[in-house]
Amino acid sequence: MQRMAPEDPARADRGRVRHGPPAPDPGLPVLPELAAVLAAAAGRTVCEPPGGGAALRTAAAGHWRLRGLGVDPDGVVAAPGGPALLFALMAAVGGDVLLPRPCPAWWAPQARLLGGGRSAFHVPTPAECGGVPDPYALMETVRRVRDEHGDPRLLLLSVPDDPTATVAPPETVRAVCEVALAEGLWVISDETWRDTVHRPSETVFFSPAEMFPDHVLVLTDLAGALTPTSWPAAVARLPATGPGAHLRARTLDVLAALGAAVPAPVAEAAAYALHDPEPVVARAAAAARLHARVQGAVHRAVLDAGAFARPPVAGRHLYADLDPLRDGLAARGVTDSMELEDHLTERLGTPVPGGHRFGDPLGALRVRLSTAPLLGATPQQRMESLTAEEPLELPYLEQALNELGAAIAELGRPNRAD
Repeated sequence: MQRMAPEDPARADRGRVRHGPPAPDPGLPVLPELAAVLAAAAGRTVCEPPGGGAALRTAAAGHWRLRGLGVDPDGVVAAPGGPALLFALMAAVGGDVLLPRPCPAWWAPQARLLGGGRSAFHVPTPAECGGVPDPYALMETVRRVRDEHGDPRLLLLSVPDDPTATVAPPETVRAVCEVALAEGLWVISDETWRDTVHRPSETVFFSPAEMFPDHVLVLTDLAGALTPTSWPAAVARLPATGPGAHLRARTLDVLAALGAAVPAPVAEAAAYALHDPEPVVARAAAAARLHARVQGAVHRAVLDAGAFARPPVAGRHLYADLDPLRDGLAARGVTDSMELEDHLTERLGTPVPGGHRFGDPLGALRVRLSTAPLLGATPQQRMESLTAEEPLELPYLEQALNELGAAIAELGRPNRAD
């Protein structure tokens, strides 16, 4: 069991982003059809209500029904981005929180902000995937927390996962949820990356809410696949039960108190995207194919350097374990993930967040490598990467991959500057 450690004041200013980093950006220009919807709504002067207006909630309900999740618009809550919505949901549930280790970087800061004696506990993930805790470790952690007079009430999952870019097998997801329900926990399934799965026909994905609809809340940040990261919009599906209605009411109270409403023009664009129009669906599929190709190349570069990473099957990033290169890193003065983050960020000229951002121990030499910075330096190059039949053969993309591979490979070699 790992309690989320308090922040070390001596290192509080380390790293380029204290509480980040945000989810990886797609690195692609805004879809013209989405931009047109946003522009047409720019004159709206009436704000969206806390929790989202009827049009946005109806679109979200239809989006989930197409994916096998039954929900009415009255069971949907919207907010300006995943962090704000998760904060409101966690506040509504109350108690201590269980998180997989590693987990998305924006989860733990919400638990810190809630305070009030609440704690977050990281639970190890199984060897085959990230995003969900090992079922037996979860059971043991919950019972130890209670033995120490804690109050565990909530488990967070991300089946298509950031940071590990894996998709947890259905049998593992079911086993984890069965433990959570047996222990009286609510489950929040963060499905932000659902529509970024690289090969949907080959990857079996079941939402925990399909298995246990009355006990699982689903959260989706639209920036995962549907809208630009600069347009804050997220939606949540709550169970159609008495306790679910109570949680929804409490969530709305929190959002209202925070003034956390989706900006009206963004709400229009989000509703359009959630209706799954052909341009949005086609862009999401094309982006997933592109990032799959680039992630595959990054994965090969990491393995060629003697490091380790699980094969990515979703998202637009890779979670690399550079511990096998520890000796070469130490020769460069890199002994923990903060120093590794600083070193690679400076070496590559783009943010490379360390594993400590995702709940991993500081001494673990892990980083998340994003693929978006490799796609080109201009909007034109990025669109060319998206539409090319062989994007890895584009000169600028090939050069970026070679530079990344060289930067990782050199970490395992002695520091010749010595």
